[in-house]
Amino acid sequence: MNKINNFIEKAGWPRIIIALFLLSFFIATPFVGLRLDTSISDTLIRFGMNSVLVLAMVPMIQSGCGLNFGLPLGIIAGLLGAVISIEIGITGFAGFIMAIIISIPFALIFGIGYGILLNRVKGDEMTVSVYVGFSSVAFMSMMWLLLPFKSPDMIWAYGGEGLRTTISVEKYWYHVLNDFLPIKINDYITIPTGLILFFILMCLIVWMFFKTKTGTAMSAVGSNPDYARASGININKMRIISVVFSTILGGIGIIVYEQTFGFIQLYQGPFYMAFPAVAAILLGGASIHKATITHVIIGTILFQGILTMTPSVINNIIQTDMSETIRIIVSNGMILYALTRVKKVNS
Repeated sequence: MNKINNFIEKAGWPRIIIALFLLSFFIATPFVGLRLDTSISDTLIRFGMNSVLVLAMVPMIQSGCGLNFGLPLGIIAGLLGAVISIEIGITGFAGFIMAIIISIPFALIFGIGYGILLNRVKGDEMTVSVYVGFSSVAFMSMMWLLLPFKSPDMIWAYGGEGLRTTISVEKYWYHVLNDFLPIKINDYITIPTGLILFFILMCLIVWMFFKTKTGTAMSAVGSNPDYARASGININKMRIISVVFSTILGGIGIIVYEQTFGFIQLYQGPFYMAFPAVAAILLGGASIHKATITHVIIGTILFQGILTMTPSVINNIIQTDMSETIRIIVSNGMILYALTRVKKVNS
């Protein structure tokens, strides 16, 4: 009994209820005319395509910079890498890797500037980061029209210049990770091995980083700044490194997302992408002071699982196509719940 009580205390009733809610949806699938294997497959794919974006929250939380609402800045670095890779014309796995390599210098520059800004507004990082994210998306909405791209697969056909709102990656690096060593169980469920392996690789890199001297110093800055300062750690430098690391992961995360989704979404596309990632890691059990890879995995499964299952199950029960409406209600409801957890930690 004590073990059960300890588990409930550790996991928290809200997370247990959400997990049971998700489990009940999986159990209900055969009774509402859905296939269980298809539902599991969809959840796995959504987990893989969003997990690196959630992982990008960890470095900034660990260094005490709070939740990375400026994730769109990293996403913009990834979008630049993706469109330049297509402009060069490299296809397949090489094109995917090239997109990541090109995105890193952009993320490095953006991250340093973003980090310096957050060091100047200590205590208000999360508020300022929201504005950084929104303003960077607005600024790039102008730049996507002005940047000198020439590929006919990306520019507007009518004027011959400016990038389209949505760009297909089907001819370039669509599903390069999903189709790498896939495990096909039957006609309805295929495990995207490459996608999962890539996420594990990213987790390994983050885990190894926090075992280094720099990673340990970064965690010390986040958990006890006074102790870190007394130990001779340069707090501002550690915070900037964490912001750069988060921004690079955000850039890689959006490229992984695009190779699964099949499209690059520019202009207003990255506008609200930080909120689901923030909600997922909070649902996983992270606070604004501490986040681990376990929080990333649990939170992404819960958030993306509920987001995948709720519209399809409810649609089949009420026999009406309200999938998008239900998806918005569920998504924003979970974000709202997750953000109340931030207030609870602060109080």
